[in-house]
Amino acid sequence: MIDTNVNLFRWPFRRVVGDDPADLVARLCKKGVTQAWAGSFEGLLCRDVAGVNARLATACREQGPNFLVPLGCINPKMPDWEEDLRRCHEKHRMAGIRLTPNYHGYGLGDPAFTKLLSAAADRKIMVQIALSMEDTRTQFPLLPVPPVDPAPLADIVPRMPQLNLMLLNAGYWAAARTPSVRAITRAGNVCFDIAMDEGVGGLERLIAETSPSRVLFGSHYPFFYFESALLKVRSAGLPRDQEMAVYEGNARSLLHRAS
Repeated sequence: MIDTNVNLFRWPFRRVVGDDPADLVARLCKKGVTQAWAGSFEGLLCRDVAGVNARLATACREQGPNFLVPLGCINPKMPDWEEDLRRCHEKHRMAGIRLTPNYHGYGLGDPAFTKLLSAAADRKIMVQIALSMEDTRTQFPLLPVPPVDPAPLADIVPRMPQLNLMLLNAGYWAAARTPSVRAITRAGNVCFDIAMDEGVGGLERLIAETSPSRVLFGSHYPFFYFESALLKVRSAGLPRDQEMAVYEGNARSLLHRAS
């Protein structure tokens, strides 16, 4: 089982169980996870992006060698983001990056975002975009952060066939709320995780709207309970080959393309 959506360190607004890297690794291993793709909660609000990525790389190397796959933070609205991307790829040997546009103050129609995607595609590294991190109803009242609108991707992604793109915390939200989701997935290089895929039959609908090869297991742990994602797959009644693709096969294929 590969979990494509975990985060290290502390959520800015409260403590969560498993926010110590060593504890997170131990808990995920106990749950049967064999690999976890990790971003950093620090990247949401910290302006020192280089420091965030250095600490993430060190924690993954020391606390989860051959288990944690670090995904760097890049903010295309910050000066010298190109150097941050270079460090992620060349110095820290990261397989990809994880973007949080709503926390960094840009939309997916921003030219800076398109430039970042193009640079990542040239390097053939994976790009994850977190469409949301938390339900708007539970957010700190002085820091409301609306979800990211993925609609502009319908025009951008088809122009970048080398791009390996994954939308996190979208689930069926993107399919139900964005009329252009079919155009996004037609490009052939966009995947979804299941962490915020809610509702009865949600996973089956997401697979039908995208493809059995486009849906990957992701828990948003430790912010969410890991078992929430696990039960979504177990209760879906998928054929065995599709179930194993969601758990592991699709993630391995995406990581292979990005390596």
